[in-house]
Amino acid sequence: MFGGFSSTKLKVQLKMAVSRIQIASNKKGALLKQSRREVAKMLTEKPPKEEMAGIKAEALIRDDQMIEALEILQLQCELIHERIKLIDVSKKCPEDLLAVVSTIIWASHRVDIQELILVRKQFRAKYGKKFEDDALANKNNVLNERVVGKLSVQPPAAYLVQCYLERICEHEKINWQPRVKLSASQMVEPMVAPSGYSVQAGQGSGLGPTPVALQAQQPIPSKPSGEIPSALKIYDPIPPTPPVVPAEPYLPPPAPTSKPGADFEEQDIYVPPSVSSSKINGETKTNNDDDSNNGASSGEQPARSGSSNAGASYEDLAARFENLKNI
Repeated sequence: MFGGFSSTKLKVQLKMAVSRIQIASNKKGALLKQSRREVAKMLTEKPPKEEMAGIKAEALIRDDQMIEALEILQLQCELIHERIKLIDVSKKCPEDLLAVVSTIIWASHRVDIQELILVRKQFRAKYGKKFEDDALANKNNVLNERVVGKLSVQPPAAYLVQCYLERICEHEKINWQPRVKLSASQMVEPMVAPSGYSVQAGQGSGLGPTPVALQAQQPIPSKPSGEIPSALKIYDPIPPTPPVVPAEPYLPPPAPTSKPGADFEEQDIYVPPSVSSSKINGETKTNNDDDSNNGASSGEQPARSGSSNAGASYEDLAARFENLKNI
């Protein structure tokens, strides 16, 4: 019903497989950008969700490897499409195309490209069932090692997962450092199963404390008695606060006290001398001459102008001051 080998059908199916591979690669690339932003968001949370971010990073690695394998298969399909006449006239698979044809047969049921399954059926009709079985079993190691490695079911190494997380933080400009350091033996092994150290306690109500990442699978260092080991500390250490020295209150100086019954304090009064000399235009004049002149101009008697403070004593001045107070 389905007929045997047809070079025309094989050529059409190869061309459709190339287009389908290109669409699948572009779709996965767009999803990878979205997944990368999700991983970056997990690492910016408080506390960072490192374990979930590691699982998402492992999925990113697998998708990257799938895109890489699809691009190699796309090149191989293009090569067979160009050499379809050689395959048509040859009874056996050409030596230079043996690895290419075997790799397409082996990868046909490992990628979600339906056209590759149809291509596989054409090769089985051309070269027989034994050729197909040898390709699926990788007899004589003829398969493309890079495609076999990228489509392997083995999980990636923990070192590669951590490198992906660090590159995402570098690309998104996130300040993040892994809390659990990997040992030399753990780097080459797959990522360990999550223990839940990055899961926040009481996150439903938001009232739980923030845990600190425990040192997983590492011996607790011995500490002197009375000190809690760092691996057993649950909460972030709080630095001690410096002692607060109370500031002394400012006390203004006491106001001067006055004698009882007195409204103000009596001050000493300085009385300048009556006669003072001043040099005006090279001539020396006295205040007595000025007073006499002023008196004469104002019409006062000379005897009154002569009565000045020069001959007054301190007791007279004090008496006058008292009289002024009583007015």
